[in-house]
Order: sequence, then structure tokens, then C-alpha cells
Amino acid sequence: MRDFHLPGRSPVFASNGMCATSHPLAAQTAIDILQQGGNAMDAAIAGAVLLGFCEPQMTGIGGDCFVLYSPAGSDEIHALNGSGRAPSGLDAELLRQQGEATVPLRSAHAVTVPGAIDAFCHLSETVGNIGLDKVLAPAIHYADHGIPVAPRVAFDWANDAETLQGSARDMYLFGGKAPRVGQMFAAPGQAEVLRRIAKHGRDAFYSGEIADDMIATLNAMGGMHTADDFAKAACTHTTPVAGPYKDIEVVEHPPNTHGTTALLMLNILSHFDIAGMDPVSATRVHIEAEAAKLAYDVRNRIVADADFSTRADVMTSPETAAKLAALIDPKCAIKAEAPLTEAVHKDTIYITVVDRDGMAVSLIYSIFHGFGSGIASDKFGILMQNRGAGFTLEKDHPNELLGGKRPMHTIIPGMIRENGKPTVPFGVMGGAYQPNGHARFTSNIVDFGMDLQSAIDAPRAFSDAGTLKVERGYSDAVRQELSDLGHSVSIPDTAIGGAQAIRMREDGVFEGASDARKDGIALGY
Repeated sequence: MRDFHLPGRSPVFASNGMCATSHPLAAQTAIDILQQGGNAMDAAIAGAVLLGFCEPQMTGIGGDCFVLYSPAGSDEIHALNGSGRAPSGLDAELLRQQGEATVPLRSAHAVTVPGAIDAFCHLSETVGNIGLDKVLAPAIHYADHGIPVAPRVAFDWANDAETLQGSARDMYLFGGKAPRVGQMFAAPGQAEVLRRIAKHGRDAFYSGEIADDMIATLNAMGGMHTADDFAKAACTHTTPVAGPYKDIEVVEHPPNTHGTTALLMLNILSHFDIAGMDPVSATRVHIEAEAAKLAYDVRNRIVADADFSTRADVMTSPETAAKLAALIDPKCAIKAEAPLTEAVHKDTIYITVVDRDGMAVSLIYSIFHGFGSGIASDKFGILMQNRGAGFTLEKDHPNELLGGKRPMHTIIPGMIRENGKPTVPFGVMGGAYQPNGHARFTSNIVDFGMDLQSAIDAPRAFSDAGTLKVERGYSDAVRQELSDLGHSVSIPDTAIGGAQAIRMREDGVFEGASDARKDGIALGY
């Protein structure tokens, strides 16, 4: 139990339904949908789409999603891949011939076909129970009438405003500037897009006037997108991957996400007595940072679209973890491995919902970098993701850019299973940090017995591109110890990621937690 003398927040408890996400309006919307008779999937989609207007720099209908869900009355966990593909006419060789070493972040070549809308429509029809029109109604309302900009959103908006280009500057800036805290933001063009989707389904987005708007905007900027590329967009059912950590099991979405990196990290950490360490000690940070360097190096070599990578089992192999764990020196930092040639980011949203019947949804939804590519469709203002920057241009790499291929994705939904039953849907935002965040969250619960809120609130560190970023929640003494071990230590300007989680207790009560690093809330009824 937390010390009530100190600032903080407690877990939230309810028995009929629960949502945890990064903005209060989205959490309230999800609960409203549950109270209207929707199930957890209806509520999660409603909240997620609304988050595209609450936090437009993080996500939107021009982005991708991944979903893990467990149906009511079942212990099974299903995975749905809602990520889009590169336009069919684009490949790495073309960009190499243009002198590019990486996919340019703010170019039309970085824009993959948005996959989230197809996934949301499919899930609403096949898993939800109140219909797409009711699910999208809250987002349509707020997109029309506006939402007051929250403090963390205003902070991120200002940091990422320079990404915006062309008509996007008119639609997402106010007199050329980012909005103030509390200033109203509306997106009436996208409200109209959602009205058409609510009435006509996914085809309203992937063909006709709306698709033409996106394609024309991208083509004018040199993109190779075609009507056929958009028409072919389709989500894919996949099989989750899972791995043990002591007496629990962590379930992840398979490649093209890097969820297997979290499993590899946990397998490496299982070779050390993490539970015997002080949870905020330099020793624990050091071991975790070394595990991350090694696990991410393996990821960089093999994780890609599952149709193009044949070595995914290396990530979940106990033998791989044992060999990597043996490389870790508790007294000395190893040199950081080479960074990715493809881009990484920090911007996304995560939402989790459970309902009274026991359905659990873990959903993550993103446009990649802050404001994505910075390109918005000229008529409707749909902000386009830059997920194509997740490809590499390295020849013959499994993740090499190719038309019709999905890039390696940094966003991963998670779920914990105990005694064969799904019990904790969770997610950790923060781009490349996410696998590390999944491992840290799991370890906080399993090794130190923290409740969900304490596990989320605990300070974070992340070894990223040769620098060990250590949040201010750690003492200067810990930072000095880490420096003495050979780490290049810094305090990041922005808090590391954000997280949301719900525990489905055996007594039927739900426990929810939301990260104070964001503006969100856990809410139940």
C-alpha cells in the first residue's frame, strides 16, 4: 500500500466494467459504452478512436493498431494485426538510388496504408455487439464540437509541432502555434469521415472520396500510393506468442511487432535474482539495461513482417536467453550495440477495457512519430502515419522496405495469464521502450509484489542508442553508481513512456491503474 502522506494515486476498483487509458474523456466514453450495453470491444474501439482527437499527435484514423483480446467465458487470447503495408510500387532500391540511407521521416514514402480503420470495423462487426454507428458516435461528437487540450498533450504538441507541413499546419496549429492548455481542438473534417464510416463501413474510408483525398495528397508529395493499395487494406488474425516469467505467463502480439523482444528480455532476466535486489537500485537498472541491449540487438537483426522472417523462434528460445545472460557482467556495462537503421519513436496511445462478462481487450493504436509524417490529407485533414520509417533500407535484411510489406512495429499490446487464465491486460507506451517496459512492469508485479498502480508509478530507466536514460525518480547516488559501472547516464527531458493496466481478480472485482506520466485515468462502474 502506498504512503498516503505522499502524492500519488491508488488503484481503482469496480465490479461491472473498467477502462484504463491516457485521457479521461476516452475512459469515460468507454464506460458509457459499457453502460449502454456494449461489450469491452465496443468500448475499447470507441475510446481509441476518440483518443485520436484527444491526443492527435499520438494517434488517429491515419494510423495502425494491434489488439489482443480474450472473449467472455473463454481463456483463449486472440490477436489481430491492424497494421498497414507499403504501397506496392515502392521498394528500398528506389530510395537507395535516390541517395537515401533511411526512409525519410516526413516524406510520403514513409506513409504506409492506414490499417486501424479496417481493424476497428472488422472487430466491431465480428466481436462487438452494439454496431459501428453507436461506437463511433462519441468521437464524431467531440471531433465536431472540440476537446480542451490536456496538459501533457499540450506539452507533446509543442514539442512535435515542427513536424507538421502543408495543410496540416492549418488544421493542427492555431495561428501557427501549438494550442495552450485548455484550448479547444476540433476536427470537423474527420468527424465527417467517421460519419461516413459509421454509415457505410470500412469501404467509405478505403475507396471513394476519402481515399482519393489521402492518395491525391500523398501523390502530390511524391508518394506512390494507388487506389488499389488502399482497397486491398485488410487486418489479419494471428496467433499470440507467450513465454513464462516465474509463475506467470506473458502474452504478446507476434511479428511484425517486437513483442517477442519483451519475452526475450524476461527470459534473460530470469537468470538473475531480480527479486533479491532493491527495486530502485543501480544493480537492478544495470542488469535490466544490459538485458535490453542484448535483446534489442537480436530484434534488430530478425524481427520483421512474419511473411519475410523465418527466425522468429530465436527470440523465444531459452537457449538464446541463456547465451545472452552469460554475456552480462554485473560489475561492468557492455558497449551498446549498434542502433537501428530504421527509426524509432515515443508516441502512441494504449487502452484496455474489461466488461462484466469477462471479456478483456488490450489495444494499442499509433501514427508512429509525433504527428506521424506531418502530412494531413488536404480535404478531410486525416493525419498520415510514418510507419514506413520502421523499415530498413539495408539490402536483404528481413525488414527491408518492399511494396506490399508491413514494417517492423514498435507498438505492442500485452496480457498476463495466470494458471491458464487471462488476468491482466496491459500496455506500456513509449516507442522503442515498450518491450523493456513490458519486462519492467511484469518484474515489478512478480518479483516485488507491487500492485498495478505501484508497478506503473515506479521510476524507469532505458538504455537507448548508447545512453542510459534514468528518470528523476531515481536518486543522484543511483545515477553515479551507474556511471561508475560504465554507463553513459542522462536524465531524459520527457518521462519514459506511459502505461495502463487492469487486473481481473478471482473474486470478480476489477483493479485498474493509469500512469501519472500521462493525463489519463482508470475508471470503472
